[in-house]
Amino acid sequence: MSAQTSSYPQWVIDLKEPPTTKPKITLADPPGYTASLTRKDRAASSKQSMRKQPTPEEMDTLKMKKAWEVAIAPAKQLPMSAIGMYMTGNTLQIFSIFMVFTLFKTPILAALNIQKTFASFEAPGTANRLIAVKIVYLLTNALSLGLGIWKVNAMGLLPTTRSDWLAWEAERTWSERAVPQEWL
Repeated sequence: MSAQTSSYPQWVIDLKEPPTTKPKITLADPPGYTASLTRKDRAASSKQSMRKQPTPEEMDTLKMKKAWEVAIAPAKQLPMSAIGMYMTGNTLQIFSIFMVFTLFKTPILAALNIQKTFASFEAPGTANRLIAVKIVYLLTNALSLGLGIWKVNAMGLLPTTRSDWLAWEAERTWSERAVPQEWL
């Protein structure tokens, strides 16, 4: 058999008969690495390092912080909405109409769903402080609504001039005439 195997290249022989021992390469641990703990050690350390439960005052503080974040979120969207309004132009196109529709729909729905929006922040300790947060939320949504009204006016869809109301104006009655009426 050695006569047959000697005609094959060494890599073919190595593929057919893998080496009996693998060379063991040991690398040093990188700086800052700590060896992993055994399962028992991990369970014991996790019990010791369990986080203590926050007090009700801490929870109220966290709830108020999150409520304020929700309240000012519509104001954070205003610059992007304003850029979108500028980019769509003042002509009547489907994109500009859709953007204006969204500017009107979002604040109105936000005002209608204000109780549902802040229901998760309601607690006995936060009930009185949430009134100011809700007012700010409504005001920031009113800014978005104002941006929509500005855009509709820029598009020329708001009746702001006298000529927009000519259909409802009565005909003038003259108290004097320079020429007799028969001549007219």
